[in-house]
Amino acid sequence: MRVRRVRGRFKMAKHFTYVITETGFTYARDDARNAAKAALDGIYVIRTNVPAATLAALDVVAAYKSLSHVERAFRTMKSADLEVRPIYHRMKTYIRAHVLVCMLAYYVVWHMKRALAPVLVADADPAAARAERVSIVAPAVRSPAAFRKVARRRTEDGTPLHSFRRLVRDLATLTRNSVRLGEARFQQLTTPTAGQQRVFQLFDVRW
Repeated sequence: MRVRRVRGRFKMAKHFTYVITETGFTYARDDARNAAKAALDGIYVIRTNVPAATLAALDVVAAYKSLSHVERAFRTMKSADLEVRPIYHRMKTYIRAHVLVCMLAYYVVWHMKRALAPVLVADADPAAARAERVSIVAPAVRSPAAFRKVARRRTEDGTPLHSFRRLVRDLATLTRNSVRLGEARFQQLTTPTAGQQRVFQLFDVRW
């Protein structure tokens, strides 16, 4: 029982053989198994039931790697961007409605990030980035434009770069003020900065 606890703790049981008798305990490296494992180091296999005529091998790998977008979506929903949790509801219908609202909110965030890609740290030219990769299994690289943008911390037109969260906080400084001068009353909008004006241009909206 003690041997089993040690084997389970360090996750190394598959590399050793051991014998327990009434009078002793012996162990040794499992060289044959270790050599077979070493031959597969750095290799993984992706299997699919989709015919090759429908999805080529490279497309299968690309589809598998696209799971990172799903993981990123869950991180966005659970982080300070949307905060799907904690859920204070008790009834099933309320919980489903809460999650649905968070999903719709993420859909809005996804579209915003796509539109704001030129002024975010993210790569705004994924097609050029894919062209820079020597293979689908090679590490992802940035496009030449993204390298220039990150190095200068500014876009091609000189707009400062932001993270999405920081950009949202920056936009939150814009306000509409109710002004009253004697009997006259009117609404006054704050003047957006150059960076904020660039965001409105990307959204194709007027302030």
